[in-house]
Amino acid sequence: MNIEHFLSESISSIINELFCLTSSVNEIILQKTKKEFEGDYTLVTFPYIKASKTSPEKTGELIGEQLLKNNTSITKFNVVKGFLNFTLSNNFWLSEFKTISHQENYGIKPAKSSGKQIMLEYSSPNTNKPLHLGHVRNNLLGYSVATINKTQGHDVIKVNLVNDRGIHICKSMLAWQLFGNGETPQSSGMKGDHLVGKYYVIFDKEYKKQVQTLIEAGTSKDDAEKKAPIMLQTQEMLLKWESSDKEIIDLWKMMNGWVYDGFAISYNKLGVDFDKIYYESNTYLLGKEVVQDGLAKGVFYKKDNGSICIDLTKDGLDEKVVLRSDGTSVYITQDMGTAIERFKEFPTISQMIYTVGNEQDYHFKVLFKILEKLGYAWAKECYHLSYGMVELPEGKMKSREGTVVDADDLMDGMIATAKETTEESGKVTNFTEEEKEQLYNTIGMGALKYFILKVDPKKKMLFDPKESIDLHGNTGPFIQYAHARIKSILRDYNNTTDITISDNITLHEKEKELIKIQYDFAKILEEAANTYNPAVVANYTYELAKLFNQFYNECSVLKEENKEIKQFRIKLIETTANIIKNGMLCLGVNVPERM
Repeated sequence: MNIEHFLSESISSIINELFCLTSSVNEIILQKTKKEFEGDYTLVTFPYIKASKTSPEKTGELIGEQLLKNNTSITKFNVVKGFLNFTLSNNFWLSEFKTISHQENYGIKPAKSSGKQIMLEYSSPNTNKPLHLGHVRNNLLGYSVATINKTQGHDVIKVNLVNDRGIHICKSMLAWQLFGNGETPQSSGMKGDHLVGKYYVIFDKEYKKQVQTLIEAGTSKDDAEKKAPIMLQTQEMLLKWESSDKEIIDLWKMMNGWVYDGFAISYNKLGVDFDKIYYESNTYLLGKEVVQDGLAKGVFYKKDNGSICIDLTKDGLDEKVVLRSDGTSVYITQDMGTAIERFKEFPTISQMIYTVGNEQDYHFKVLFKILEKLGYAWAKECYHLSYGMVELPEGKMKSREGTVVDADDLMDGMIATAKETTEESGKVTNFTEEEKEQLYNTIGMGALKYFILKVDPKKKMLFDPKESIDLHGNTGPFIQYAHARIKSILRDYNNTTDITISDNITLHEKEKELIKIQYDFAKILEEAANTYNPAVVANYTYELAKLFNQFYNECSVLKEENKEIKQFRIKLIETTANIIKNGMLCLGVNVPERM
């Protein structure tokens, strides 16, 4: 039942009858009653005082009295200034709980498809270095938004655009040619992406050394940076790649292959996947034809220097080059072509979402505006899922490049910290070694994912590994422990399948609060899907786990002597565990049965 709709229908009918209005159900504004006041839902009465020709307080009393007469589900009301607070009956909430408890996947399994198809792009790594902390937030955010949208019945296509070409890729390739001595992942024992990243760093060091040598010989800094021999060799290599030189293409394929093998390990550990992977090497030329088409339509214009541009100043943006004077494309050229190609390939897409950091906010405003001016109606359905940077507290974690936190190091570190913390607690003595390792992984990765996803994507965040793994406070392990605690109680009870919930139970305040928050889960998922914000689900799940702890401290379960109350409470905590599990799965987080 949609409680708000049910109440709005009753209130709308009463208002129309009392005050000779013709208000519709959709015009009724209900909100949850604030904790400091008595009640379940609140109606603001100010919109009706003109028709009632009396004070907000008296208006509330008139509506409240009629509600009590007309609706047996409402047991009492109170009016505070212009706010009518009313309380729903014990039986109403019991009935609502029965509906929720019969659905193991309450909120996450729609009865039918919504008919909406979404393509969601995330990750977008470069093949010249391993994934880093910024990629971790990107991947977790994209994967979670995809998962949450699936709960609404949407068909979600998860895609990755790999930046596998360009001068930065050639830097790693050239450094390996010059200094690698045939080193491979097998011979070095390094993951392929780490090995290629190592040569990217070697290139940078050699480049800086050559630039300094040229400066000391009297060359200006600008000229030195352009004329350093290793940079000229890299540019020559890029030209050979674009000319399909066999030797260079073979080297490129070999080293990229190493990187993809490394990425696959990192993605698997992070728990993310893709339905399709696009490669920049296949898409970077797509936009050139689009530019020529736009030039013919008058959307773009050619400047005296031969470059092709678009003037977006009237749209609050700037002039943007879409093709250089030498005929080479810029990044937005590729993005235009790729977007158009995707909508051709998947003509039923309703929406295209790009998960990219907020430093690219302007880029996507320009991209979507250009696509709109080119006449693509679907351009208005393109959305930039912008997110803030991730920063670390003082005392940076281990980083292979000195400035960026390596994703593999981060994940390994989280699992190691989970192991250390769990073993100190002494609660895993009866676990097998395999069970221990699985638990450490579940806790460590759960801590990492939850800590990142509980923050609104738009906000810059500070990632503190120690804080993230704490068993107290708003953390993944706190929620995981609540789930494991419930599962332990249910194991002691032994069998929950034959439980029948009695209608003769008087709800404890904490029981009622648990039912109310359980009811909210479906709405929370809908809100998170509509706002592309997993933090809504994360913080809801934390509040649910916290409320379970409060309930458990005040209400006996296994030791409850009244059989009907005991069975009801078992079913209540079982439903709580199911929702915690489903909420955390929407974040890509597993919850343990034992902890």
